[in-house]
Amino acid sequence: MKKIMFNDRYGLTDAVIEGRKTMTRRLIDPMPKDCASVHKNCWGADWSDEPMSLVVDRDTGGIYCKYCGNGVRLHDGGYHYKTKYKVGEVVAVAQNYFSTYDESKWENGIWYNEFADGSDITNHAGWLNKMLVKAEYMPHQIRITGIRCERLQDISDEDCMKEGVVGGIIGYYVPGIQCKDWSKESYVDTEDGRTWKLFPTPRQAFAALIDKVSGRGTWKSNPWVVVYEFELVK
Repeated sequence: MKKIMFNDRYGLTDAVIEGRKTMTRRLIDPMPKDCASVHKNCWGADWSDEPMSLVVDRDTGGIYCKYCGNGVRLHDGGYHYKTKYKVGEVVAVAQNYFSTYDESKWENGIWYNEFADGSDITNHAGWLNKMLVKAEYMPHQIRITGIRCERLQDISDEDCMKEGVVGGIIGYYVPGIQCKDWSKESYVDTEDGRTWKLFPTPRQAFAALIDKVSGRGTWKSNPWVVVYEFELVK
Protein backbone atom coordinates (compact mmCIF):
# COMPACT_ATOMS: atom_id res chain seq x y z
CA MET A 1 0.00 0.00 0.00
CA LYS A 2 1.18 3.51 -0.82
CA LYS A 3 0.82 6.51 1.47
CA ILE A 4 -0.11 10.11 0.80
CA MET A 5 0.89 13.17 2.79
CA PHE A 6 -1.14 16.27 3.53
CA ASN A 7 0.11 19.48 5.10
CA ASP A 8 -0.30 19.58 8.88
CA ARG A 9 0.53 23.24 9.38
CA TYR A 10 -2.61 24.27 7.52
CA GLY A 11 -4.85 21.59 8.98
CA LEU A 12 -5.16 19.49 5.83
CA THR A 13 -4.51 16.09 7.43
CA ASP A 14 -7.21 16.80 10.01
CA ALA A 15 -9.55 17.99 7.25
CA VAL A 16 -9.12 14.65 5.44
CA ILE A 17 -9.70 12.60 8.58
CA GLU A 18 -12.76 14.68 9.47
CA GLY A 19 -14.16 14.23 5.94
CA ARG A 20 -14.02 17.95 5.07
CA LYS A 21 -11.28 17.56 2.46
CA THR A 22 -12.11 15.18 -0.38
CA MET A 23 -9.87 16.53 -3.12
CA THR A 24 -6.20 17.35 -3.59
CA ARG A 25 -4.23 18.98 -6.40
CA ARG A 26 -0.65 17.90 -7.02
CA LEU A 27 1.76 19.58 -9.45
CA ILE A 28 2.82 17.35 -12.36
CA ASP A 29 6.51 16.61 -11.94
CA PRO A 30 8.24 16.96 -14.28
CA MET A 31 5.96 19.50 -15.91
CA PRO A 32 5.11 18.59 -19.55
CA LYS A 33 6.45 20.98 -22.16
CA ASP A 34 3.71 23.06 -23.75
CA CYS A 35 2.85 21.59 -27.16
CA ALA A 36 0.62 24.39 -28.52
CA SER A 37 3.30 25.30 -31.09
CA VAL A 38 3.23 21.70 -32.34
CA HIS A 39 -0.52 21.99 -32.87
CA LYS A 40 -0.07 25.08 -35.03
CA ASN A 41 2.23 23.15 -37.34
CA CYS A 42 -0.42 20.51 -37.93
CA TRP A 43 -2.07 22.29 -40.84
CA GLY A 44 -5.51 21.01 -41.66
CA ALA A 45 -6.13 19.48 -38.25
CA ASP A 46 -9.29 20.79 -36.60
CA TRP A 47 -7.33 21.22 -33.37
CA SER A 48 -4.37 23.18 -34.76
CA ASP A 49 -5.44 26.30 -32.83
CA GLU A 50 -6.13 24.48 -29.58
CA PRO A 51 -3.85 24.84 -26.53
CA MET A 52 -2.29 21.84 -24.80
CA SER A 53 -5.01 19.80 -23.10
CA LEU A 54 -3.82 17.06 -20.75
CA VAL A 55 -5.88 13.99 -19.96
CA VAL A 56 -5.27 10.86 -17.88
CA ASP A 57 -5.44 7.27 -19.09
CA ARG A 58 -7.61 5.63 -16.42
CA ASP A 59 -6.00 2.20 -16.72
CA THR A 60 -2.32 3.16 -16.73
CA GLY A 61 -2.28 6.61 -15.11
CA GLY A 62 -0.47 7.99 -18.16
CA ILE A 63 -0.76 11.74 -18.79
CA TYR A 64 -0.82 13.03 -22.35
CA CYS A 65 -2.23 15.75 -24.61
CA LYS A 66 -5.52 14.59 -26.09
CA TYR A 67 -4.77 16.36 -29.38
CA CYS A 68 -1.18 15.56 -30.32
CA GLY A 69 -0.31 12.78 -27.89
CA ASN A 70 2.45 14.76 -26.16
CA GLY A 71 3.55 12.61 -23.24
CA VAL A 72 3.39 9.27 -25.06
CA ARG A 73 6.73 7.54 -25.62
CA LEU A 74 6.92 6.76 -29.32
CA HIS A 75 9.30 3.80 -29.00
CA ASP A 76 7.09 1.69 -26.75
CA GLY A 77 3.73 3.46 -26.32
CA GLY A 78 4.37 4.15 -22.65
CA TYR A 79 4.12 7.54 -20.96
CA HIS A 80 6.67 10.16 -19.92
CA TYR A 81 4.31 11.45 -17.22
CA LYS A 82 2.16 9.34 -14.91
CA THR A 83 -0.08 9.88 -11.92
CA LYS A 84 1.17 8.52 -8.61
CA TYR A 85 -2.17 6.91 -7.77
CA LYS A 86 -4.95 5.28 -9.79
CA VAL A 87 -8.74 5.28 -9.55
CA GLY A 88 -9.91 2.68 -7.04
CA GLU A 89 -6.57 2.54 -5.22
CA VAL A 90 -6.67 2.65 -1.42
CA VAL A 91 -3.94 4.84 0.06
CA ALA A 92 -2.81 5.34 3.66
CA VAL A 93 -2.99 8.85 5.13
CA ALA A 94 0.47 9.54 6.57
CA GLN A 95 0.68 10.64 10.20
CA ASN A 96 3.60 10.37 12.57
CA TYR A 97 3.31 7.58 15.11
CA PHE A 98 3.22 9.99 18.03
CA SER A 99 0.05 11.74 16.81
CA THR A 100 -1.86 8.47 16.43
CA TYR A 101 -0.38 6.35 19.20
CA ASP A 102 -2.83 4.73 21.59
CA GLU A 103 -1.32 1.80 23.46
CA SER A 104 -4.76 0.35 24.16
CA LYS A 105 -6.08 0.38 20.58
CA TRP A 106 -3.19 -0.20 18.17
CA GLU A 107 -3.80 -2.87 15.55
CA ASN A 108 -1.98 -4.15 12.47
CA GLY A 109 0.92 -5.61 14.37
CA ILE A 110 1.58 -2.77 16.80
CA TRP A 111 0.87 -3.41 20.48
CA TYR A 112 1.85 -1.19 23.38
CA ASN A 113 5.31 0.20 22.59
CA GLU A 114 6.35 -2.38 20.01
CA PHE A 115 6.15 -3.16 16.32
CA ALA A 116 5.43 -6.70 15.24
CA ASP A 117 9.18 -7.37 15.18
CA GLY A 118 9.48 -6.31 18.82
CA SER A 119 11.25 -2.99 18.14
CA ASP A 120 10.22 0.03 20.21
CA ILE A 121 7.91 2.36 18.27
CA THR A 122 9.12 5.40 20.22
CA ASN A 123 12.65 4.86 18.90
CA HIS A 124 11.53 4.69 15.27
CA ALA A 125 12.29 7.68 12.98
CA GLY A 126 8.58 7.81 12.14
CA TRP A 127 7.70 8.62 15.76
CA LEU A 128 7.89 12.32 14.87
CA ASN A 129 8.50 12.27 11.08
CA LYS A 130 5.54 11.04 9.04
CA MET A 131 7.68 10.80 5.91
CA LEU A 132 9.25 7.70 7.46
CA VAL A 133 6.18 5.83 8.69
CA LYS A 134 4.97 2.52 7.28
CA ALA A 135 1.71 2.68 5.33
CA GLU A 136 0.36 -0.54 6.85
CA TYR A 137 0.49 1.00 10.33
CA MET A 138 -1.55 4.08 9.49
CA PRO A 139 -5.04 4.19 11.09
CA HIS A 140 -6.71 6.13 8.24
CA GLN A 141 -7.04 5.38 4.53
CA ILE A 142 -8.63 7.03 1.50
CA ARG A 143 -9.86 5.57 -1.79
CA ILE A 144 -9.14 7.45 -5.02
CA THR A 145 -12.48 7.96 -6.80
CA GLY A 146 -11.50 10.25 -9.67
CA ILE A 147 -8.45 11.66 -11.46
CA ARG A 148 -8.12 14.42 -14.05
CA CYS A 149 -5.69 17.09 -15.19
CA GLU A 150 -6.38 20.81 -15.35
CA ARG A 151 -4.78 24.20 -14.91
CA LEU A 152 -4.55 25.25 -11.29
CA GLN A 153 -6.68 28.36 -11.78
CA ASP A 154 -9.49 26.32 -13.37
CA ILE A 155 -10.60 25.33 -9.87
CA SER A 156 -14.22 26.13 -8.99
CA ASP A 157 -15.48 27.63 -5.72
CA GLU A 158 -17.03 24.26 -4.89
CA ASP A 159 -13.71 22.48 -5.38
CA CYS A 160 -11.94 25.07 -3.22
CA MET A 161 -14.16 23.98 -0.35
CA LYS A 162 -13.37 20.33 -1.10
CA GLU A 163 -9.68 21.25 -0.87
CA GLY A 164 -10.06 22.22 2.77
CA VAL A 165 -11.11 25.89 2.67
CA VAL A 166 -13.53 26.64 5.50
CA GLY A 167 -16.59 28.84 4.99
CA GLY A 168 -17.33 31.41 7.65
CA ILE A 169 -20.34 33.66 8.16
CA ILE A 170 -18.69 36.63 6.47
CA GLY A 171 -15.84 35.01 4.54
CA TYR A 172 -13.55 32.03 4.03
CA TYR A 173 -10.41 30.92 5.81
CA VAL A 174 -7.74 28.24 6.01
CA PRO A 175 -6.61 27.10 9.46
CA GLY A 176 -2.99 28.17 9.82
CA ILE A 177 -3.08 31.29 7.62
CA GLN A 178 -2.94 34.01 10.23
CA CYS A 179 -4.16 37.58 10.16
CA LYS A 180 -1.05 39.80 10.17
CA ASP A 181 -2.70 43.18 10.72
CA TRP A 182 -5.98 43.16 12.62
CA SER A 183 -6.54 46.85 11.84
CA LYS A 184 -6.47 46.28 8.07
CA GLU A 185 -7.47 42.64 7.48
CA SER A 186 -10.65 40.74 8.18
CA TYR A 187 -10.27 37.82 10.56
CA VAL A 188 -12.21 35.13 12.36
CA ASP A 189 -11.82 33.75 15.88
CA THR A 190 -12.38 30.00 16.01
CA GLU A 191 -13.60 27.89 18.92
CA ASP A 192 -10.08 26.72 19.72
CA GLY A 193 -9.08 30.32 20.48
CA ARG A 194 -7.11 30.94 17.29
CA THR A 195 -7.42 33.83 14.84
CA TRP A 196 -7.26 33.24 11.08
CA LYS A 197 -7.30 35.62 8.13
CA LEU A 198 -10.61 35.90 6.27
CA PHE A 199 -10.81 35.98 2.47
CA PRO A 200 -13.83 37.27 0.52
CA THR A 201 -14.00 34.26 -1.82
CA PRO A 202 -13.06 30.54 -1.69
CA ARG A 203 -10.66 31.02 -4.64
CA GLN A 204 -8.69 33.71 -2.82
CA ALA A 205 -8.43 31.49 0.24
CA PHE A 206 -7.28 28.54 -1.86
CA ALA A 207 -4.79 30.70 -3.78
CA ALA A 208 -3.21 31.72 -0.48
CA LEU A 209 -3.16 28.08 0.65
CA ILE A 210 -1.49 26.70 -2.49
CA ASP A 211 1.19 29.40 -2.31
CA LYS A 212 1.89 28.37 1.29
CA VAL A 213 2.01 24.66 0.52
CA SER A 214 3.70 24.64 -2.91
CA GLY A 215 5.70 27.87 -2.83
CA ARG A 216 5.09 31.55 -3.43
CA GLY A 217 3.95 32.30 -6.95
CA THR A 218 2.43 28.88 -7.60
CA TRP A 219 -1.08 30.26 -8.07
CA LYS A 220 0.08 33.04 -10.40
CA SER A 221 2.11 30.65 -12.57
CA ASN A 222 -1.06 28.58 -13.13
CA PRO A 223 0.67 25.20 -13.64
CA TRP A 224 -0.92 21.96 -14.79
CA VAL A 225 -1.96 19.79 -11.86
CA VAL A 226 -3.33 16.32 -11.26
CA VAL A 227 -6.66 16.50 -9.43
CA TYR A 228 -7.35 13.54 -7.15
CA GLU A 229 -10.84 13.06 -5.77
CA PHE A 230 -11.14 10.65 -2.87
CA GLU A 231 -13.29 9.33 -0.06
CA LEU A 232 -12.35 8.38 3.49
CA VAL A 233 -12.69 4.63 3.96
CA LYS A 234 -11.13 4.19 7.41
